[in-house]
Amino acid sequence: MKKKLLFLVFLFLIFGVFMGIRYVYLSQSKQEGRIQILSSPNANVIIDGKALGKTPFESVLPKGQYSIKLVADSIEASDSASWEGTVAVEADASTFVSREIGVNDITSSGVIMTVQPIDTKSAKKNTGQIEVQTQPDGSIVYLDDEEQGIAPLVALDVEGGDHELSVFSPGFFRRSQRIKIEPGYKILAHYKLAVDPSHKKVEKKPKSEIASDEASLTTPTPVVSTRPLLSISINTTDTGWLRVRYEPTLSASEAAKVEPGDRFDVLEEKTGWYKIEYAKGQTGWISTQYTTIESN
Repeated sequence: MKKKLLFLVFLFLIFGVFMGIRYVYLSQSKQEGRIQILSSPNANVIIDGKALGKTPFESVLPKGQYSIKLVADSIEASDSASWEGTVAVEADASTFVSREIGVNDITSSGVIMTVQPIDTKSAKKNTGQIEVQTQPDGSIVYLDDEEQGIAPLVALDVEGGDHELSVFSPGFFRRSQRIKIEPGYKILAHYKLAVDPSHKKVEKKPKSEIASDEASLTTPTPVVSTRPLLSISINTTDTGWLRVRYEPTLSASEAAKVEPGDRFDVLEEKTGWYKIEYAKGQTGWISTQYTTIESN
Protein backbone atom coordinates (compact mmCIF):
# COMPACT_ATOMS: atom_id res chain seq x y z
CA MET A 1 0.00 0.00 0.00
CA LYS A 2 2.82 2.35 0.90
CA LYS A 3 4.61 1.60 -2.39
CA LYS A 4 1.43 2.37 -4.37
CA LEU A 5 1.04 5.69 -2.54
CA LEU A 6 4.65 6.64 -3.30
CA PHE A 7 4.14 5.65 -6.93
CA LEU A 8 1.03 7.85 -7.19
CA VAL A 9 2.92 10.78 -5.64
CA PHE A 10 5.73 10.24 -8.14
CA LEU A 11 3.22 10.27 -11.02
CA PHE A 12 1.69 13.51 -9.76
CA LEU A 13 5.14 15.09 -9.57
CA ILE A 14 5.95 14.00 -13.12
CA PHE A 15 2.59 15.32 -14.30
CA GLY A 16 3.18 18.65 -12.51
CA VAL A 17 6.63 19.07 -14.07
CA PHE A 18 5.21 18.24 -17.50
CA MET A 19 2.39 20.79 -17.15
CA GLY A 20 4.84 23.42 -15.93
CA ILE A 21 7.14 22.90 -18.92
CA ARG A 22 4.15 22.95 -21.27
CA TYR A 23 2.85 26.20 -19.76
CA VAL A 24 6.24 27.90 -20.11
CA TYR A 25 6.59 26.68 -23.70
CA LEU A 26 3.11 27.84 -24.69
CA SER A 27 3.63 31.21 -22.98
CA GLN A 28 6.83 31.80 -24.92
CA SER A 29 5.34 30.59 -28.19
CA LYS A 30 2.52 33.15 -27.87
CA GLN A 31 4.96 36.08 -27.80
CA GLU A 32 3.79 37.20 -31.21
CA GLY A 33 2.37 40.37 -32.69
CA ARG A 34 0.65 41.40 -35.89
CA ILE A 35 2.17 43.67 -38.53
CA GLN A 36 0.28 45.44 -41.30
CA ILE A 37 2.03 47.22 -44.17
CA LEU A 38 0.40 49.51 -46.75
CA SER A 39 2.05 51.51 -49.51
CA SER A 40 1.33 53.64 -52.55
CA PRO A 41 2.22 52.47 -55.12
CA ASN A 42 2.10 48.78 -54.19
CA ALA A 43 5.50 47.42 -53.24
CA ASN A 44 7.41 44.20 -52.67
CA VAL A 45 7.85 43.51 -48.95
CA ILE A 46 11.28 42.34 -47.78
CA ILE A 47 11.66 41.53 -44.07
CA ASP A 48 15.13 40.73 -42.72
CA GLY A 49 16.34 40.13 -46.26
CA LYS A 50 13.51 37.74 -47.21
CA ALA A 51 10.86 38.58 -49.82
CA LEU A 52 7.54 37.76 -48.16
CA GLY A 53 4.98 39.24 -50.53
CA LYS A 54 3.51 42.54 -51.69
CA THR A 55 1.50 45.33 -50.12
CA PRO A 56 -1.12 45.34 -48.76
CA PHE A 57 0.70 42.91 -46.45
CA GLU A 58 -0.34 41.45 -43.10
CA SER A 59 1.34 38.77 -41.02
CA VAL A 60 2.01 37.48 -37.50
CA LEU A 61 5.63 37.68 -36.35
CA PRO A 62 7.46 36.78 -33.15
CA LYS A 63 8.15 39.70 -30.84
CA GLY A 64 11.29 41.59 -31.87
CA GLN A 65 12.96 44.16 -34.12
CA TYR A 66 12.72 43.76 -37.90
CA SER A 67 14.39 45.40 -40.88
CA ILE A 68 11.73 46.12 -43.50
CA LYS A 69 12.32 47.22 -47.08
CA LEU A 70 9.64 48.24 -49.56
CA VAL A 71 10.50 48.31 -53.26
CA ALA A 72 7.88 49.98 -55.43
CA ASP A 73 6.21 47.56 -57.83
CA SER A 74 5.17 49.96 -60.58
CA ILE A 75 6.39 50.72 -64.07
CA GLU A 76 5.73 54.39 -63.30
CA ALA A 77 7.99 54.37 -60.25
CA SER A 78 11.64 55.28 -60.34
CA ASP A 79 14.21 52.50 -60.01
CA SER A 80 15.31 54.20 -56.80
CA ALA A 81 11.76 54.36 -55.40
CA SER A 82 12.09 52.33 -52.21
CA TRP A 83 12.01 52.67 -48.45
CA GLU A 84 13.84 50.86 -45.68
CA GLY A 85 13.49 51.09 -41.91
CA THR A 86 13.43 49.21 -38.61
CA VAL A 87 10.17 48.49 -36.80
CA ALA A 88 9.32 46.78 -33.51
CA VAL A 89 6.70 44.07 -33.11
CA GLU A 90 5.29 43.70 -29.59
CA ALA A 91 3.53 40.63 -28.16
CA ASP A 92 -0.26 40.62 -28.51
CA ALA A 93 -0.15 44.01 -30.24
CA SER A 94 -0.15 45.51 -33.73
CA THR A 95 2.46 47.39 -35.72
CA PHE A 96 1.28 49.55 -38.60
CA VAL A 97 3.44 50.83 -41.47
CA SER A 98 2.10 53.13 -44.20
CA ARG A 99 4.30 54.68 -46.88
CA GLU A 100 3.81 57.02 -49.82
CA ILE A 101 6.83 56.10 -51.94
CA GLY A 102 8.04 58.97 -54.11
CA VAL A 103 10.88 59.13 -56.59
CA ASN A 104 13.22 60.29 -53.83
CA ASP A 105 13.29 60.83 -50.08
CA ILE A 106 11.99 64.41 -50.02
CA THR A 107 8.88 63.46 -52.02
CA SER A 108 8.18 60.40 -49.85
CA SER A 109 6.13 60.33 -46.67
CA GLY A 110 4.80 57.81 -44.21
CA VAL A 111 4.07 56.77 -40.67
CA ILE A 112 5.17 53.90 -38.45
CA MET A 113 3.03 53.10 -35.43
CA THR A 114 3.98 50.57 -32.79
CA VAL A 115 2.16 49.62 -29.61
CA GLN A 116 3.70 49.13 -26.19
CA PRO A 117 2.08 48.29 -22.84
CA ILE A 118 2.32 50.98 -20.16
CA ASP A 119 2.28 50.81 -16.39
CA THR A 120 -1.46 50.79 -15.74
CA LYS A 121 -0.88 51.79 -12.11
CA SER A 122 0.30 55.24 -13.22
CA ALA A 123 -2.40 55.68 -15.88
CA LYS A 124 -5.99 56.77 -15.53
CA LYS A 125 -8.72 54.24 -16.11
CA ASN A 126 -9.74 53.64 -19.75
CA THR A 127 -6.92 55.80 -21.11
CA GLY A 128 -3.77 55.29 -23.15
CA GLN A 129 -0.84 57.38 -24.32
CA ILE A 130 0.55 58.72 -27.58
CA GLU A 131 4.18 59.54 -28.29
CA VAL A 132 4.89 61.39 -31.54
CA GLN A 133 8.17 61.97 -33.32
CA THR A 134 8.38 63.71 -36.67
CA GLN A 135 10.68 64.36 -39.57
CA PRO A 136 11.17 67.30 -39.78
CA ASP A 137 11.46 67.81 -36.05
CA GLY A 138 9.26 70.50 -34.54
CA SER A 139 6.13 69.71 -36.57
CA ILE A 140 2.73 70.65 -35.12
CA VAL A 141 0.75 67.70 -33.73
CA TYR A 142 -3.06 67.60 -33.83
CA LEU A 143 -5.39 65.12 -32.15
CA ASP A 144 -8.95 65.18 -33.47
CA ASP A 145 -8.09 68.53 -35.12
CA GLU A 146 -7.06 70.06 -31.78
CA GLU A 147 -3.48 71.31 -31.55
CA GLN A 148 -1.48 69.35 -28.95
CA GLY A 149 1.93 70.99 -29.30
CA ILE A 150 5.24 70.61 -31.08
CA ALA A 151 6.94 67.26 -31.76
CA PRO A 152 8.56 65.39 -30.12
CA LEU A 153 5.48 65.15 -27.94
CA VAL A 154 3.93 62.77 -25.41
CA ALA A 155 0.17 62.93 -24.80
CA LEU A 156 -0.89 61.30 -21.53
CA ASP A 157 -4.31 60.06 -20.46
CA VAL A 158 -5.79 59.96 -23.95
CA GLU A 159 -9.32 58.60 -23.84
CA GLY A 160 -9.65 55.10 -25.26
CA GLY A 161 -11.32 54.75 -28.64
CA ASP A 162 -10.96 56.07 -32.19
CA HIS A 163 -9.04 59.28 -32.89
CA GLU A 164 -7.37 61.12 -35.77
CA LEU A 165 -3.69 61.96 -35.34
CA SER A 166 -2.30 64.59 -37.73
CA VAL A 167 1.05 66.28 -38.23
CA PHE A 168 1.87 69.46 -40.16
CA SER A 169 4.87 71.65 -40.78
CA PRO A 170 5.10 74.73 -43.05
CA GLY A 171 6.57 73.73 -46.39
CA PHE A 172 5.42 70.11 -46.06
CA PHE A 173 2.24 68.22 -46.84
CA ARG A 174 -0.02 67.54 -43.85
CA ARG A 175 -0.40 63.84 -42.96
CA SER A 176 -3.26 62.31 -40.97
CA GLN A 177 -3.89 58.81 -39.67
CA ARG A 178 -6.84 57.20 -37.91
CA ILE A 179 -5.79 55.46 -34.69
CA LYS A 180 -7.45 53.46 -31.92
CA ILE A 181 -6.30 53.94 -28.33
CA GLU A 182 -6.43 50.75 -26.28
CA PRO A 183 -6.50 51.39 -22.51
CA GLY A 184 -3.20 50.46 -20.90
CA TYR A 185 -1.19 50.86 -24.12
CA LYS A 186 0.96 53.54 -25.71
CA ILE A 187 1.10 54.28 -29.44
CA LEU A 188 4.54 55.36 -30.65
CA ALA A 189 4.07 57.21 -33.93
CA HIS A 190 6.89 58.33 -36.19
CA TYR A 191 5.80 60.59 -39.06
CA LYS A 192 7.86 61.41 -42.13
CA LEU A 193 6.46 64.36 -44.10
CA ALA A 194 6.93 65.03 -47.81
CA VAL A 195 8.09 68.42 -49.05
CA ASP A 196 5.41 70.60 -50.65
CA PRO A 197 7.01 71.85 -53.89
CA SER A 198 4.47 74.69 -54.15
CA HIS A 199 5.67 76.20 -50.87
CA LYS A 200 7.38 79.52 -51.40
CA LYS A 201 10.89 79.61 -50.03
CA VAL A 202 12.07 82.67 -48.15
CA GLU A 203 14.57 84.50 -50.31
CA LYS A 204 17.83 85.53 -48.73
CA LYS A 205 18.34 89.25 -48.38
CA PRO A 206 21.33 90.91 -50.08
CA LYS A 207 24.18 91.69 -47.71
CA SER A 208 23.49 95.41 -48.10
CA GLU A 209 19.95 94.93 -46.76
CA ILE A 210 21.18 92.73 -43.91
CA ALA A 211 23.69 95.41 -42.95
CA SER A 212 20.92 97.99 -43.05
CA ASP A 213 18.75 95.83 -40.78
CA GLU A 214 21.62 95.40 -38.30
CA ALA A 215 22.26 99.13 -38.29
CA SER A 216 18.62 99.84 -37.58
CA LEU A 217 18.91 97.91 -34.31
CA THR A 218 21.19 100.60 -32.90
CA THR A 219 18.95 103.52 -33.85
CA PRO A 220 16.40 105.04 -31.45
CA THR A 221 12.96 103.42 -31.43
CA PRO A 222 10.82 105.18 -34.06
CA VAL A 223 7.33 106.47 -33.42
CA VAL A 224 4.85 103.70 -34.25
CA SER A 225 2.41 104.71 -36.93
CA THR A 226 -1.24 103.68 -36.58
CA ARG A 227 -1.60 103.53 -40.36
CA PRO A 228 -1.82 99.89 -41.61
CA LEU A 229 1.28 98.58 -43.37
CA LEU A 230 -0.82 96.80 -46.00
CA SER A 231 -4.02 94.83 -46.47
CA ILE A 232 -4.17 91.06 -46.83
CA SER A 233 -6.74 88.32 -47.42
CA ILE A 234 -6.72 84.78 -46.02
CA ASN A 235 -6.01 81.96 -48.49
CA THR A 236 -7.68 78.55 -48.61
CA THR A 237 -6.15 76.09 -46.10
CA ASP A 238 -6.32 72.32 -45.58
CA THR A 239 -8.27 72.78 -42.35
CA GLY A 240 -10.74 75.36 -43.73
CA TRP A 241 -9.47 78.02 -41.30
CA LEU A 242 -6.29 79.74 -40.20
CA ARG A 243 -5.12 79.86 -36.59
CA VAL A 244 -4.43 83.23 -34.96
CA ARG A 245 -1.76 83.09 -32.25
CA TYR A 246 -0.93 85.37 -29.34
CA GLU A 247 2.72 85.59 -30.38
CA PRO A 248 4.55 85.24 -33.75
CA THR A 249 5.69 81.65 -33.14
CA LEU A 250 4.27 78.17 -33.79
CA SER A 251 4.54 77.33 -30.10
CA ALA A 252 2.27 80.21 -29.06
CA SER A 253 -1.29 79.47 -27.93
CA GLU A 254 -4.30 79.96 -30.15
CA ALA A 255 -6.14 83.26 -29.84
CA ALA A 256 -8.79 82.71 -32.52
CA LYS A 257 -9.46 81.30 -35.98
CA VAL A 258 -10.08 83.25 -39.20
CA GLU A 259 -11.62 81.95 -42.39
CA PRO A 260 -10.45 81.93 -46.03
CA GLY A 261 -11.52 85.11 -47.78
CA ASP A 262 -11.41 87.26 -44.64
CA ARG A 263 -9.56 90.56 -45.12
CA PHE A 264 -7.47 92.42 -42.57
CA ASP A 265 -5.13 95.37 -42.25
CA VAL A 266 -1.61 94.46 -41.17
CA LEU A 267 -0.66 96.31 -37.98
CA GLU A 268 2.85 94.91 -37.67
CA GLU A 269 5.09 92.54 -39.59
CA LYS A 270 7.77 90.12 -38.45
CA THR A 271 9.55 87.43 -40.45
CA GLY A 272 6.85 84.99 -41.57
CA TRP A 273 4.10 86.64 -39.48
CA TYR A 274 1.49 89.43 -39.74
CA LYS A 275 -0.20 91.08 -36.77
CA ILE A 276 -3.89 91.73 -37.37
CA GLU A 277 -6.95 92.91 -35.47
CA TYR A 278 -9.22 89.87 -35.82
CA ALA A 279 -11.94 91.39 -33.62
CA LYS A 280 -12.55 94.85 -32.21
CA GLY A 281 -9.76 95.55 -29.76
CA GLN A 282 -8.29 92.04 -30.11
CA THR A 283 -5.06 91.40 -31.99
CA GLY A 284 -3.00 88.36 -32.85
CA TRP A 285 -0.49 86.91 -35.31
CA ILE A 286 -1.06 84.82 -38.44
CA SER A 287 1.38 83.07 -40.75
CA THR A 288 2.16 85.02 -43.93
CA GLN A 289 2.26 81.71 -45.82
CA TYR A 290 -1.52 81.58 -46.01
CA THR A 291 -2.19 85.19 -47.03
CA THR A 292 -2.34 87.28 -50.19
CA ILE A 293 -1.47 90.95 -50.29
CA GLU A 294 -4.40 93.00 -51.56
CA SER A 295 -3.79 95.83 -54.02
CA ASN A 296 -4.60 99.32 -52.83
